[in-house]
Amino acid sequence: MPDQLTLFPDDPDAAGPYRLEGRLGTGGQGVVYAGRGPGGALVAVKLLHPHLIADDEARTRFLREVRTAKRVAPFCTAQMLDSGFVGARPYIVSEFVDGPSLQESVKESGPRGAAALQRLAINTATALAAIHAAGVVHRDFKPGNVLLGPRVRRAP
Repeated sequence: MPDQLTLFPDDPDAAGPYRLEGRLGTGGQGVVYAGRGPGGALVAVKLLHPHLIADDEARTRFLREVRTAKRVAPFCTAQMLDSGFVGARPYIVSEFVDGPSLQESVKESGPRGAAALQRLAINTATALAAIHAAGVVHRDFKPGNVLLGPRVRRAP
């Protein structure tokens, strides 16, 4: 988990049974937090922005994402684990991906070589295909939202 995560004063300290430990990022729909489940497992919790609660279109889109995320094949995306509400704010809980974003990785280590770039392209395209097959339109696809997990699977 990233070091020095913090919550802002107006952030909730929990979403249902999930204790929130700090912000991982903010997007157009909501804030993503690192959290802990009832058994202590690390999770990611996406909570709709408070100012979007009254926006029927944004709220409907978020709730549709909750329903369709359950249909996404878990082999190449962070698996959805749970969902619920904090008051009127919906949230989605997914497995925590312990790794940098593609943007952070390139900034720190530079561009990838040909073979690594091809693997990344194939894995990313496969993930997008799985998401689209479930009826989800990824509205914020960018290097900062491509997470590089710790395991790279390749044949020897």
